[in-house]
Amino acid sequence: VQLQASGGGLVQAGDSLRLSCAASQRIGGYTVAWFRRAPGKEREFVAALTSGGRIDYADSVKGRFTISRDNTKNTVYLQMNSLLPEDTAVYLCAVQLSGTNARNPFLYGYWGQGTLVTVSS
Repeated sequence: VQLQASGGGLVQAGDSLRLSCAASQRIGGYTVAWFRRAPGKEREFVAALTSGGRIDYADSVKGRFTISRDNTKNTVYLQMNSLLPEDTAVYLCAVQLSGTNARNPFLYGYWGQGTLVTVSS
């Protein structure tokens, strides 16, 4: 599976962005997620959506970000509202091959190349 993330950019604090992650084949039966890597920091979990519709968010984005998927388009989205400077990072989409811990990046077998989000204060 190849994943192509897009939608990043430079915005001001309080603005919104919608990231997209297009898959080269059907991913409806898998858990999909967004992670991010801020400058000088480790990769961190942002949000995940299982094939059954269960959603998990990192506490830092809960209430501001929304993950969704369109299985007819093999695409995963991340709607980001009320962006903060600390949201600045490269955002990575991923598809989980197996396992039940959606927050564990090592359970994800396919990764997109990432899209950069920069939030200015």
